[in-house]
Amino acid sequence: MRTRMLALTSAACGAALLGAAALPASATGQGAGPSQELEAAGTAATEATAAELLAQVRGCARISKGAYRTDSGSPKATVPVCDTTDAVFWKADMDIDCDGRRTRACNRKTDPYFLPETAFQSSRGEPLDSAALPHVVVPGPGKVWDYRKSGLTGGSVVAVVYRDRVRYGVIGDTGPTGIIGEASYAMAKALGVDPDPSTGGAESGVTYIAFKNSRISPIESRERARSRGAALAREFVGR
Repeated sequence: MRTRMLALTSAACGAALLGAAALPASATGQGAGPSQELEAAGTAATEATAAELLAQVRGCARISKGAYRTDSGSPKATVPVCDTTDAVFWKADMDIDCDGRRTRACNRKTDPYFLPETAFQSSRGEPLDSAALPHVVVPGPGKVWDYRKSGLTGGSVVAVVYRDRVRYGVIGDTGPTGIIGEASYAMAKALGVDPDPSTGGAESGVTYIAFKNSRISPIESRERARSRGAALAREFVGR
């Protein structure tokens, strides 16, 4: 929910995420047997790829009334929100959202703009844990676009594509009404983007696909977001 500064998007991209992170816990846990490994490999093979998802968002049927800036210091607003039958999407940078629950990774010392709250709360009524939960920040409702009118809310499932990686999360926070392109520490880390809230992020090349009417509960369930997101992505690419 913080107002982001241009200096926060220095685009230092980290090392690629270990491939095992995309596999179900049963296949990556200690002692997984051959049958579990084969099942995990089959699941990965059926998931929509980054290339398939990007092929579906080449054009833009603009739904926003104008465009967004990627940072408060950006000279021009260049990012529209685009509509499809089942989702909306935007292509932007990635700033790091570390707001919410205080952790070793996310606090006032690591993030000078840290806020101890998120627009949406966990099932226990607590701020979300940006260091643990992959989530995306959408602009607060404003004259450019109101996410609520697109069938989105807190807990709506989002696919985030960066280079050849796809990771799933939820809408977990809102930001300034004129800025777009932000995701949680955990989402950045999962995508292999430097998650440091002060110096990390990606300058460009991030595609956010938010699926309409896809809210999961509880909002903090990473596994539900992943499984629901994978199913929606397969439908989105026509599988």
